[in-house]
Amino acid sequence: MMAMMVVASATAFAGDSDAFKAFKKSFKGLGYAEAEALVKSSIDQFANPQEKAAAYNMLVDLAYDAFNKQSTIETENQLAKQMGQEEKPIDKELMAESAYNALVNAFECDKYDQQPNEKGKVSPKFAEKNASRLWLAPRNTLVNAGQEAIQAKDQSKARKYWEMFAMSDTEPIFKACDRNPQKPYFGQVARFAAVFAYQDKDMEKALQLCDIAMKDSAEYEGCLNLKLEILGNDLKTKEDSLKYISQLRDIYAEHQTDGVMEKLYNMLSSTGDKAGAEKILDDALAANPNNFVALADKGLGMLNDNPAEAAKYLKKAAEIKNDNAALQTYAGTAISIQAQNTEDPAQKKALYQEAIKYYDKAKELDPDRLNSNWGYNRYNAYYNLYGEDAPETKQAEADSK
Repeated sequence: MMAMMVVASATAFAGDSDAFKAFKKSFKGLGYAEAEALVKSSIDQFANPQEKAAAYNMLVDLAYDAFNKQSTIETENQLAKQMGQEEKPIDKELMAESAYNALVNAFECDKYDQQPNEKGKVSPKFAEKNASRLWLAPRNTLVNAGQEAIQAKDQSKARKYWEMFAMSDTEPIFKACDRNPQKPYFGQVARFAAVFAYQDKDMEKALQLCDIAMKDSAEYEGCLNLKLEILGNDLKTKEDSLKYISQLRDIYAEHQTDGVMEKLYNMLSSTGDKAGAEKILDDALAANPNNFVALADKGLGMLNDNPAEAAKYLKKAAEIKNDNAALQTYAGTAISIQAQNTEDPAQKKALYQEAIKYYDKAKELDPDRLNSNWGYNRYNAYYNLYGEDAPETKQAEADSK
């Protein structure tokens, strides 16, 4: 019995494995690149996750020390500048790269640090310290380094640093960190990183960064639109379109926004699912009868087949968004088509008079026709109401040119 207890004790309190002892001996005095290569070549030889965590934390220490050395010089230079003293040279590229490397290895360290030991218990050894020393200064250095890379027209480096800054926000070791200091710029940095990833055709990373940036309410709408653009990029087959529609349905279920609704409506229409498309609009109007996007799309969808019904939706949309020249023009057009299809002279006249009110409003809102080409339709309504030679018609003709 005593012999068994001795064996158990020896196992429970075993020291480093021979492989880890040899590794630590070889690690001493190495520069970062050589040390990183040694860790990667040795990691599979270590006895347990705890040794692997310790190895990666040695890389964190090495990178952080290099970062901290340059950061200290930067702080000293700020004081020297205030006192009119000579400033020391600082290697900002080394500082940024070291901050980046410290973060990369901290996350690898944490991956092993969170695994159970030989007793089946999870006892992280490095997480708290790494969170404390890496959350603020090294991550903020990446923000500044990305800005400097942009100024140097090095977009790949800017993406690298800004992506790390944004993605690191989701790492478990930082879950308890105070995010208030980064709020003014976090969403914007994440959005730029998403755009750069999209431009590099790294769609998966771009989508991840969009989701991260959308946590910032100021970036929410822009990044949601970017996400839709990324998902809808390069649709070549019907299967691609159906997959995109499925993704849009999921996004719409989560983000009940008009932009997603309209994108889903248009995709359903373009693939021939008219009933599904109409249901999207009808459901939106059932939830909110004053949803001007749904009203406008509903009206435009039936403009040629049922102009009288189309006019009801478009007129209501134009009333809700009475500063939108395009909606005023569409409402006037629906009413004009009604007039063209009407035989009764009195009713025809009344419809053209009503249409002209909407066209005149469009002209008032957008006199240069930058957003709505109301010119010819307005002239046509005047022509049919007043006749070819009336001064009003002549003026409408001049306005249309």
